[in-house]
Amino acid sequence: MNPQSTRREFLADVGRGMLVTTLGYEVAINLGLSPAIAAEAMDTLTFGSLEPLVCLMQETPVNRLLPALVEQMRSGADLRRLVAAAALANARTFGGEDYVGFHTVMALAPAYHMAQELPVDLQPLPVFKVLYRNTNRIQERGGRKDEVLHAVTPSSTPADQLTGEALRQAVRQKDTAAAEQILAAIARSSSDEAFNDVLWAVQDSTEVHRVVLPYRAWDLLGIIGQEQAQTLLRQSVRYCVKAESWPRGATPDEPRTILPKLLEEHHLLGRAPGDRPAEDAWVEQLSETFFKLTPTQAADAAASALAEGMSPADVGEAITLAANQLILRDQGRTPREEVVGKPPGSVHGDSIGVHACDSANAWRNLARVANSRNCFASLILGAYQVALDRKARGGDFLNWQPLPIQRHLDEIKSSEPDALLRDLDEAVRGNLQGKASALVHRYGELGNSP
Repeated sequence: MNPQSTRREFLADVGRGMLVTTLGYEVAINLGLSPAIAAEAMDTLTFGSLEPLVCLMQETPVNRLLPALVEQMRSGADLRRLVAAAALANARTFGGEDYVGFHTVMALAPAYHMAQELPVDLQPLPVFKVLYRNTNRIQERGGRKDEVLHAVTPSSTPADQLTGEALRQAVRQKDTAAAEQILAAIARSSSDEAFNDVLWAVQDSTEVHRVVLPYRAWDLLGIIGQEQAQTLLRQSVRYCVKAESWPRGATPDEPRTILPKLLEEHHLLGRAPGDRPAEDAWVEQLSETFFKLTPTQAADAAASALAEGMSPADVGEAITLAANQLILRDQGRTPREEVVGKPPGSVHGDSIGVHACDSANAWRNLARVANSRNCFASLILGAYQVALDRKARGGDFLNWQPLPIQRHLDEIKSSEPDALLRDLDEAVRGNLQGKASALVHRYGELGNSP
């Protein structure tokens, strides 16, 4: 909370907001709240029983946050509840419009999933790291006084006109208010429909953050509850609206024409995905196709495979294998791209290969949870994007050799699983990417358990 606020003042603010939300603006005025306070409270987006914890995430001085989180857990709050509060605090503060902010919210679900793989006493560690970054960024950007998301009134548009196409049109017109009102009306009926309708706007471009944000929002809903769908998906809506004003590249709007064309040409609309399983050789061949061809050719290859009834999971695997080739061949940053923490040769963070894998993972998972139309669309655009990533940002990926190279493999002498894992830990800590990839390759080659 604000260092200058007392606990009593904080609780009074929360209480006023809850009172106005419960009774309504006019009744609150009659009870003596000033019009300004009542109007502000009606405009504030609140989260019921989670509200005090959301405020804690926004207002606790960052140097006091970790002790406060430990105290919350001692008082009965589990990691799931802390992650929920952090996600809502982030969404309310940034609305998908802050670079560090949306990277932080996208890290919450992975941190929670990682925690579940750890011994109980270590589970808070990956989550607390992201919660710290979250609160730190919230306060760097002004905290509660500059919140982006506010309460929104659902659109009064007739139900049969509340569609993904309508939401996409509002985004293209850069009408944030209309887009959010349409989303609110759809979400009131179904969080699943809201998710699928937001994807219509997302599919207008294949920029990495635009793609990953809705997938991570959906992943979070499995942790914090479907009732928060509107709040989390508003981040994608606002991100897409802002993107309409960004400078255009050489082929920025190509997905807007390619996707409907391929869906129609391959008769994918109005049908369910197939379930024909693929042999490993088929998946490998399709991944090579995605890796080597142009973006439009890769998209057509994906649409053809889906039209033949091939399993979406196998097409998605081919996309991720193609992206994996990009990261294994990535030569990293050039000297002119050097920045603090990312020296020449670094493939950290926003490298071509890393972003390609982020996008491929998102498209593949969006296809897994979306409706039939969006399943097809996600895989077509996933194939398009992985081929585009190979060409659009430079690099000679077709000729660069993937890791591990033979020298790295020749240096691996052990065949004992525990020894390989110990050496892998040392290589990762030493940032020896070539050696680490060779150790993983050898570990898998010997048939050890992943």
